[in-house]
Amino acid sequence: MPIEEHKIALFIDFENIALGLRESGYKQFDINLVLARLLEKGKVVVRRAYADWERYGQYKRAFHEAAIELIDVPLKAYSGKNSADIRMVVDALDLCYAKEFVTTFALCSGDSDFSPLVSKLRENDKYVIGIGVKNSTSELLISNCDEFIFYEDLIRSLAETTPSLAGLPEKKQECFALLVDAIKALMRDGKEVLWGSMIKQTMQRKKPEFNEEYYGYPTFTALLKDAETHHIVKLRKDERSGTYVVTGFDTGSGGETAVAEEAPKPAAKRRRRRRKTTSAEGESSSTTA
Repeated sequence: MPIEEHKIALFIDFENIALGLRESGYKQFDINLVLARLLEKGKVVVRRAYADWERYGQYKRAFHEAAIELIDVPLKAYSGKNSADIRMVVDALDLCYAKEFVTTFALCSGDSDFSPLVSKLRENDKYVIGIGVKNSTSELLISNCDEFIFYEDLIRSLAETTPSLAGLPEKKQECFALLVDAIKALMRDGKEVLWGSMIKQTMQRKKPEFNEEYYGYPTFTALLKDAETHHIVKLRKDERSGTYVVTGFDTGSGGETAVAEEAPKPAAKRRRRRRKTTSAEGESSSTTA
């Protein structure tokens, strides 16, 4: 069976994010970093960003390319920042009640004014992920969410140590880079056993057109075995199911980076509600305290 997949609605309070970026010294906001992390958790079925877009015209192209609906709240027509906040809250609650299949709300803002919205969403059994800039994010909002992701951590993750892909053909580098990215995603999500099927599903979420045959492999198992041959991952065969499990990254020096050791510690205290999951392969989920 497939692993549990969130159906995510992303709401971005861009005025707040832009202010936080300026205060923290960041020149640009990369929406693709946010989407890449959310796609590790499931499908992003709703994407909306709220701002006076005449003031942030340089972001329009990137947001359109990411299929984000731009909700324009001009300052000249409304009372400013609070009107955008209210519009975002109304739209989020409307979606909460109208679309029961949406299981998760991702709120990209650091404003404590959204804490009542978070509480109401959780009251309606929705999982809430907060995303914000560390220095401009309210502790109240952080503690109210089920999970909180700092934008700085998304940037930092780009520099994480990965197995070397140097010297491999370009096509194989592309394939193995996606494989490594998917494994890291599952580690961050607290998966203790990395079944091959879980990894493939995550790769397909991050890159829907992924197909191992395009890269010259008849099966996904063949891809994993080749990755082990090139010292990218370490595998073991599960005796009960006969399928392969990734036990960690190969360091290339006779050692191994284990699954439990690779998962980075969260940057802030996060709370998650336990959700019932089932897996024909016997996977287990852990709760991040």
